[in-house]
Amino acid sequence: MSHVVVLGAGLGGTIMAYEVREKLRHEDSLTVVNLGTSFSFVPSNPWVAVGWRKRDDITVDLAATFKRLNIALKPEGAKKVYPKENRIELNDDTFVDYDYLIIATGPDLAFDEVPGLGPAGYTQSICHIDHATATKAKVDELVRNPGPVIVGAVQGASCYGPAYEFAFILDTALRRAKVRDRVPMTFVTPEPYIGHLGLDGVGDTKGLLESAMRDRHIKWFTNAKVTSVDAGTMHVEEVNEDGALKAKHDLPFAFSMMLPAFRGVAAVKDIEGLVNPRGFVTIDKHQRNQVYPNIFSIGVCVAIPPVGKTPLPVGVPKTGFMIESMVTATAENIGALLRGEEPRAVATWNAVCLADFGDEGIAFVAQPQIPPRNVNWSSQGKWVHAAKVGFEKYFLHKIRQGKSETFYEGLALDLLGIKKLKAIHTEPAE
Repeated sequence: MSHVVVLGAGLGGTIMAYEVREKLRHEDSLTVVNLGTSFSFVPSNPWVAVGWRKRDDITVDLAATFKRLNIALKPEGAKKVYPKENRIELNDDTFVDYDYLIIATGPDLAFDEVPGLGPAGYTQSICHIDHATATKAKVDELVRNPGPVIVGAVQGASCYGPAYEFAFILDTALRRAKVRDRVPMTFVTPEPYIGHLGLDGVGDTKGLLESAMRDRHIKWFTNAKVTSVDAGTMHVEEVNEDGALKAKHDLPFAFSMMLPAFRGVAAVKDIEGLVNPRGFVTIDKHQRNQVYPNIFSIGVCVAIPPVGKTPLPVGVPKTGFMIESMVTATAENIGALLRGEEPRAVATWNAVCLADFGDEGIAFVAQPQIPPRNVNWSSQGKWVHAAKVGFEKYFLHKIRQGKSETFYEGLALDLLGIKKLKAIHTEPAE
């Protein structure tokens, strides 16, 4: 009998619980440790921030579904992981022991690394449902009192799609409110060029996103380091390709939404052999930690080196299909270990992304995610917005029902015509 514990119940952790449950033997047990019982569909946060969704539209209470599936839920949240002891200390000072641990916590949001950044400072966020709800009030204020807007991400960020999405969704919302003509918009990013996305571009994301920004009168600064934020002013250093200072800018704003850099959560921070200096879990090709082979990790909390050298730190995103492929590989590998076999499933780490603009959008497929690629495709159109809405409804349905089937593989096969996009490949037995 083995006890499998999933740490985290977000986009990756919840479907991880559903998939690994199907690989357990009758005598095995499964527990999910999470802070609270609520699942929130993070990709819809930009819509919450402009009032197109409410909190209840995109949240699910997991307690009933987990109970029906015989998944134990510990809503106290984790204080610290003790990998040498195979146990987790919870926030109520109790402990949970495990035979296998899957870390799926998502990131800690490093707002403190830039003075004045974030909800406790002078900029807004869409990284959490609470942040998005608070941002909605600030967007309402902007509509009442129009002024300059800054949207983007700071140095070290690794999730650029939502920043682009929010810029275009906010543009659409302001046009519908008939105040866009009084709102100058600027996009600030550490990326070396628009559409880099932490992936060195996918297809023509550079051309498509630059064109979309020109179309919507959004100016931009790339290779931009945010040094600090004051009330109504963002201090930005623009650098050259060699990282040398090119220019300093004091950018005024009435409203700003900036994505922070990510780092590992406190529960795993500074554990030698488990995480890198930023607190991200290090793994091998089977999603397994090299020092603690009974610990696996999936999602945004996984350590992935950057695509290439850039003047400012630019992280690699973990897109939806990539996370789903990590989940499937991990479930297969733990299932194998439970049966006395060696792990053989390897996640493909392809990227499939739908970036919504509010009335249209851009989709891209990168196979594999890191160049050079076999598939390097991007496209723009109103169908992307419709697909994003469909994705939201589908994903929330499968969370409520406890389903484990993937979405992105079907999307690629049915809509994009990519015929060989697979979540995992299995190595031959020795």
